[in-house]
Amino acid sequence: MTGFILAPLKETMHAISSGLLAPTIAILLLFVAFMVIELGSLLVEAFTERRKVKVNVSALLDVFQDQDIEGISREIDNSHLFRRHKAALNELIKNADLPAVSHQALARRLLASEELHYVRITNRTDLVARLGPMLGLMATLIPLGPGLIALGQGDTKTLADSLLTAFDATVTGLAAAGIAFFISRLRKRWYEDYLSSLEALMEGLLEVLAHDEPGIEA
Repeated sequence: MTGFILAPLKETMHAISSGLLAPTIAILLLFVAFMVIELGSLLVEAFTERRKVKVNVSALLDVFQDQDIEGISREIDNSHLFRRHKAALNELIKNADLPAVSHQALARRLLASEELHYVRITNRTDLVARLGPMLGLMATLIPLGPGLIALGQGDTKTLADSLLTAFDATVTGLAAAGIAFFISRLRKRWYEDYLSSLEALMEGLLEVLAHDEPGIEA
């Protein structure tokens, strides 16, 4: 009776696992293609944006102390900051007439928006870093079932094909995950530096705008 119940269940489970092999391999190949694109994007980012963006935060903060609002805005626009960072700082200047508490809340919101922007970028490679080994393991285990059956029947060709598919899937999944992990770690280190600089500039700008000093026109 138990065997009568288990037989269709095992057949269903085998059909599901066999049906998952092709989609899993397809996704692994998509991961590899995506990582090639992301690696190219990383190189472009390293040799264009990161190389060009060299901001002396201390010098820029000193400039804030000696300028009026228009002068500060002009210095920000002429700096080597990212376009998004310039927009965030100019948004603070545009709302300079807000109460101090509201102004600080706006600064936190703008900083959080920038952090979310960078998180969205790194989440793509983080996802591949997590799913790559899992899908590689799936595509490794699924062919082993038919391979073991072929071994019992003396079919060495089918066994060899199954093992080759399993090993290739493992290597592909680990390669995609390894590249994704490297890209994520490097970008997170860069983005933490960007956010730290932006936070320091925002705090300095808030301090300047909060003081009713001569030459600062609200």
